[in-house]
Amino acid sequence: MSLSTSVPSGAASGAPSGAPSGAASGRGRPLPRGRDALPRPVCHGPAYGFSGHLTDLRACAGAIRKGSRSFHLASALLPADIRSAAQALYAFCRHADDLIDDPRANRHALDQLRLRLELIYDGRPADHACDRAFARTVAQHAIPKELPAALLDGFDMDISRRHYGSIAEVKAYATCVASSVGLMMALVMGTGEAAALARAADLGIAMQLTNIARDVGEDARNGRLYLPADWLDEAGVDAADLLRAPRFSPALGRVVQRLLAEAGAHYRLGHAGIAALPAPCRPAIRSAALVYEAIGDAVAAQGHDSVSSRAHTSLAGKLSLILRACLPVSRSGDGLPGAVAGAPQTAGLRAPADPAAAALVSAAAAAALRPGSRPAGRATGTSGQTPATAEPGSAGLAGSGARVLEILMRLQAHQIDARRGQRPPLPAGRSRHA
Repeated sequence: MSLSTSVPSGAASGAPSGAPSGAASGRGRPLPRGRDALPRPVCHGPAYGFSGHLTDLRACAGAIRKGSRSFHLASALLPADIRSAAQALYAFCRHADDLIDDPRANRHALDQLRLRLELIYDGRPADHACDRAFARTVAQHAIPKELPAALLDGFDMDISRRHYGSIAEVKAYATCVASSVGLMMALVMGTGEAAALARAADLGIAMQLTNIARDVGEDARNGRLYLPADWLDEAGVDAADLLRAPRFSPALGRVVQRLLAEAGAHYRLGHAGIAALPAPCRPAIRSAALVYEAIGDAVAAQGHDSVSSRAHTSLAGKLSLILRACLPVSRSGDGLPGAVAGAPQTAGLRAPADPAAAALVSAAAAAALRPGSRPAGRATGTSGQTPATAEPGSAGLAGSGARVLEILMRLQAHQIDARRGQRPPLPAGRSRHA
């Protein structure tokens, strides 16, 4: 589906591992036990000095730290207030993705997620840490319901084992499962201009096309095929044969290569949009983009064969890209070809939204204009600078460098513990998620 690696459902939800996913309301729910015996509804004001919000945020952050390596690394580069909101929305999306990825998942699980989303937007979230935290994020950042609803629509496509006739249909799927999350992240970061939001959608499409290119074999073995049917026909690849007995062929490799080229076009647009984000938020999003692009490069390096083996990037490679992401665009070399040092990449920013994402981009832009929403282009630490032109100065780079150093120290400690046998290495992921 859409999101990076997996977060243990019980940890993100605040429920015991293995708890039923249908606990969206009190009706028909088994009696909770232990620490979940006393449901804690969202408190918009402190109750006796405590709201439980920090506990929920810690649960979300802990689940992401344990199960979503790529997002955890990237989110560490965000300003603290943005990081908390981003982790809350990501934890809910990841928890939902895990429920649908469960081999036992059916339409009932999706119906329960839709009900939980309704409760979140009613201000009465279900008794899960990720639901409560996401409800606060929705309210604080004016996230329109169309965005998380689109994510669930994408999950519906997965459950239906839908096939896609054209690249436009594949992009419509990618918009649901990836661009929807990117647009929510953009609103959390205070970006509300339609042009910048269109670029966030492009980056989501690019990342999801990369996921699809990387996991052709794994998806086929699970009865799923996301490559455009017309491209397969043109290449002489029989889709039914690929699903029945997944095997690599040069013809299939050409389809994967074509898909990565399509992703590359969206990455270029996405990088132009990163330059329009508030300066303190850019390193995190740029690092995520660079890591995903590197996954595509790894697929290409193995001859576009993503059936025989699953391409991956090394930990050292990820850290190198994160360090690169902390540099200004003019020094890192990222962005549209021919970009002038220090100049906004206006050509890329002015490009219209992809037709598949246009409706969601419009919904996000309209939400950003509502009274009470965060001003477009403002995030903690911007100091009133215009996001499209301001790059982090020496203080900003020092702050990013300190956070990267913290990441390095955490990973070094984790690897030492793993070598000593105190805990297993970080999970490599089990589905289409980097």
